[in-house]
Amino acid sequence: MAAHLKKRVYEEFTKVVQQQHEDLSAKKLRLTKPSKSAALHVDLCKATSPADALQYLLQFARKPVEVESVEGVVRILLEHYYKENDASVRLKIASLLGLLSKTAGFSPDCIVDDAINTLQNEKSHQVLAQLLDTLLVIGTKLTENPSVRMRLVEVGCKHLTDSSHGVRNKCLQLIGCLGPVEKGVAKDAESQAAKDVQKIIGDHFNDQDPRVRTAAIKAMLQLHERGLKLQQAIYNQACKLLADDYEQVRSAAVQLIWVLSQLYPESIVPIPSSNEEIRLVDDAFGKICHMVSDGSWVVRVQAAKLLGSMQQVSAHFLEQTLDKKLMSDLRRKRTAHERAKELYSSGEFSSGRKWGDDAPKEEIDTGAVNLIESGACGAFVHGLEDEMYEVRIAAVEALCMLAQSSPSFAEKCLDFLVDMFNDEIEEVRLQSIHTMRKISNNITLREDQLDTVLAVLEDSSRDIREALHELLCCTNVSTKEGIHLALVELLKNLTKYPTDRESIWNVTPHEDPSQQFLHQSLERVYNLQHLDPQGIQELLEFTI
Repeated sequence: MAAHLKKRVYEEFTKVVQQQHEDLSAKKLRLTKPSKSAALHVDLCKATSPADALQYLLQFARKPVEVESVEGVVRILLEHYYKENDASVRLKIASLLGLLSKTAGFSPDCIVDDAINTLQNEKSHQVLAQLLDTLLVIGTKLTENPSVRMRLVEVGCKHLTDSSHGVRNKCLQLIGCLGPVEKGVAKDAESQAAKDVQKIIGDHFNDQDPRVRTAAIKAMLQLHERGLKLQQAIYNQACKLLADDYEQVRSAAVQLIWVLSQLYPESIVPIPSSNEEIRLVDDAFGKICHMVSDGSWVVRVQAAKLLGSMQQVSAHFLEQTLDKKLMSDLRRKRTAHERAKELYSSGEFSSGRKWGDDAPKEEIDTGAVNLIESGACGAFVHGLEDEMYEVRIAAVEALCMLAQSSPSFAEKCLDFLVDMFNDEIEEVRLQSIHTMRKISNNITLREDQLDTVLAVLEDSSRDIREALHELLCCTNVSTKEGIHLALVELLKNLTKYPTDRESIWNVTPHEDPSQQFLHQSLERVYNLQHLDPQGIQELLEFTI
């Protein structure tokens, strides 16, 4: 009993006290790793040969670099650049400088001076071109710092006299991308870059290296894309480049001529070897038409594509592209006074029957009496008959763009488009069908044209047939017999290709009453499939 009581007393007066331990600051182990710049410096110092240094640089290029480490890495690279004697290592360092300058969040304005200084004593043309490319990257990122961009343009102008085509290419690219788009290049009139940027670039249109000529034209186009209005005086220089021996130069020249024709369409330019004048857009149109017959299929494709966007050209020039013979209204006609003056200036005696009838006459230069070059006649005909299907597709697309803005031209080019339905390349046939559908509001198919169109229903390609079904439901037909013929051919098509049923049924009707009639007729065709051919023929003749 006493033991039990003692136990109860202990239980009643027992108290548990919990002490809260103070949070002691735990010691953290911080692992330090060397910075990118220090690691690169150690690696480059370990290199015993240029091959080792190049290998370390290649390994470093594969690793990501934090924004905070970029400037330090650049300093290390510049330090080793000045020490390095091997051109291949300096070339890789110059490439890495441009790559690091592209790092998001890094502003390269802190390394502009050092990057420019590397050009002073550089003897290798490859390294020099790579350094200029690095300066281009730096200038592209510093769009809101005109003073830096101005310095870089001056550097580009300074090295334009280099003997290497690669260096001159990079200089022209630098000027085209960073050159100011206002009138003056710089406030300092004594600076070389204070000259007109277009004049500096235009002087290299006649460079001895075709790659430099191409770069000069592209630099001029770059100025245009950046908002600088090109001078009209460049047009004559660009026209001369169309006869260049290299296709890259001709291709760039075609693009430049097109740009100038859009800037100065109504300007008047003289025709060489004559007293005639012509609108610039018409003259440019004729020259680009001439390039559709160029020896390079790349130039032909580009010329054909650009023709489609020249919608300000005169109607008679436009129609000449569909006829290989020069139209009379595009041939310069001499007056009676000019003919008499030529006869008098010959100074030769005749037989006496007629004054000057047998006098020897100077050979007439056909190019001097035409308002459009003879090679430009039938440009679209040449394009549609080209051996390269890429050129034919480009010509079809250009016809579509011009026909949409000119109903009269759409009617004239209809025969040529219909002929393209029989092209050997499926892509060309499909593009021709899509083109005719786009200009369907401006055309009306004759029966002979409709026969050619309906023959495509036999095509094995389902895409071709479905495109033709859509074309038939939005195209105007000239006669009632044509509609009847279309319905009969569609019935034959359904017999041969039953899977085309939904394609014909799902075509959306249009608001034009004649097109709605054709669509309703197609609905009747869909419902007549269970009849025999003789019954279908009689019912069609009764309902149409």
